[in-house]
This record gives sequence, structure tokens and C-alpha cells, in this order.
Amino acid sequence: MTVGIHRYAIALTAAMALPGAALAAERGAGFYLLGSKGPEAGITPPPGVYFQNDIWLYSGDLGGNKQLPTGGRLAAGVTGDAVLAAPSLLWVLPEEVLGGRAGIGVTIPYGWMNTDADLTLAGPRGGAVTGSVSDPIFTIGDPIVSGMIGWDAGNFHWNTGLMVNVPIGDYQDGEISNIAFHHWGVDVNAALTWLDPASGIELSGAIGMTFNAENPATDYRTGNELHFEWAALKHFERKWDLGLVGYAYDQVTGDSGEGANGPFKGRAFAVGATIGWNFEVADHPVSARIKYFHEFDVENRAEGDSVFLTIAIPLSVPKRLDVAAK
Repeated sequence: MTVGIHRYAIALTAAMALPGAALAAERGAGFYLLGSKGPEAGITPPPGVYFQNDIWLYSGDLGGNKQLPTGGRLAAGVTGDAVLAAPSLLWVLPEEVLGGRAGIGVTIPYGWMNTDADLTLAGPRGGAVTGSVSDPIFTIGDPIVSGMIGWDAGNFHWNTGLMVNVPIGDYQDGEISNIAFHHWGVDVNAALTWLDPASGIELSGAIGMTFNAENPATDYRTGNELHFEWAALKHFERKWDLGLVGYAYDQVTGDSGEGANGPFKGRAFAVGATIGWNFEVADHPVSARIKYFHEFDVENRAEGDSVFLTIAIPLSVPKRLDVAAK
């Protein structure tokens, strides 16, 4: 295989984002996971079928006496850890759409999460519980379906996309740990990448807005969430790359619904580093990436550190594309 196909395989990381468990809003979570985009965010793979698996490790705490709306209650002294996997499939259509390449995909998250709270107080819906609470789970989350379309012009690559959270995962009403969200959600996003093959320098940025429906189990509706991710990298011999990454998050509208206890608007920033490399297994191209993020200046959400481990593999790419990329 070729380094050209390698590069597009890792671009799948930017094309599909996985659900998360450490943002703002109800129980400090949103289905769009910050940090899932960044390097090569604006690059759309060529026609073909691609598989990607993201493994996300997170550890954080709310800090102080702050309270977190979760399971229809208010939890204080919250700390959390999570190890989630999100296998994804992306099909980029062979036909051009609006002069670009269009793709559709699906992501099904699953994994382990543990949330500890020193005290769980009665929320607007009642159900007071006092004392220390610990809630470990291993389960499946809500699937996410996505669509995207992308274009290229010289060293510039850009795309726009739509992600939909489908609330059919394993949601446990009243528990303080959940991977599923039990409500519909839509994320509208766009990304731009400038990549100079001669120097190996890359600059990428991705911006999006998440819109959430009400959770019928808790009568809670998370406000609109704005997110921005960036990356600055140096590619070496098209085999590996090294650079900086970061993100910014701001909940632009407050939470609402009968289960909400005030607006609870969140904010967060993070910086980190990434390394990616391309290799072959039995003549099949494989792209791998590690990203590390440290959060700071956080309000109304958990603050911590996260690591992404990503493997991307093209399952089916037309031979003419493979030959052209050599």
C-alpha cells in the first residue's frame, strides 16, 4: 500500500467523532467528545470504506463544593474515570456531490465508567440520597450516525458535517453514571486544514455547535454547546508526525426543563500534544495516533486529563486510488 492511503486513513479520525462523558451540561456530559478532531480535520478520505477504533481514557473531578446535575439529582464532590471505545465505519461515496466527496458513517460506543460523589442532594425532582455514592458501569452508549461532504484546493482541504445522537443505548434512570444520554442531539460542524507537502507543516481547525433535546427521564434539556479544536503539526517523510493540539468549549445557552436547577452553563479549555505514525500489517496500511489533553480554566464541569488512542484502517479503496497515490 501507499503513504497516500495511510494519510487518508488517519483523516478518518477527523471525519467521525465519538461520544463522551466529561463535558458540560446534564451530568457534566455531551455526546460530542472534545478533542476527537484536530489533526487533518479538514481532509475527507477518498471513496472507499474505512474502519476506525478510538479508545478514550479520562480522569477528572468537579472540585470544591460545586454541584453537578445527574440522574435527576444534584451531586457534590464528584470525581470520575472512564475508559471508552468507539468503533466506527465510514463509507465515502464514489460519486461526487456538489463537487466534493460525501460520506456517511456510524459510531457505537461502549466501555467502563465510574463516578463517585461525596453527597447526592435532592434535585428538582426529589429523591434525596445522603452519604458517599459510587456507581461503576460497563455498558453500551447511544449510536451516532453522521454525514459529511468535503473539498480540496491545492494545500487547502475543508469539509462540513452533521452528527445525530440516537437515544437507544443502555440508559439507567436515576444512576449517576451513564454512557447513553437518553435524548436526541444534533451537532453541526465544519473544519479546515492547510497542509504543505513540501515542508510537512499542517494547521487545522474545527468548529461546531451541539443542539440537545430534552431527556424525558429527567425533564432536563442541556443548552447549546459551542466547541473549537485546533492542531499544529510537522509531518516527517509522510511516515509520522508530531505537534500540538487543543480545544475550547463554551455552553452558549443555559439548561432548561422542569428537571433543571438553574442555567448551569459550562466552559473549558485544553492544550496537549499528539504523535501519529503510519505502518503496514500484512501489506495493509494502518494509521495510529495518540493525543493527550490537559484541561484548565474550567467552569461547571469536571476538570482533568484525557488520552486518545486511535487506529484507522481502510477496508476497501478502489485500486485506481491506490495506484494514483504511489
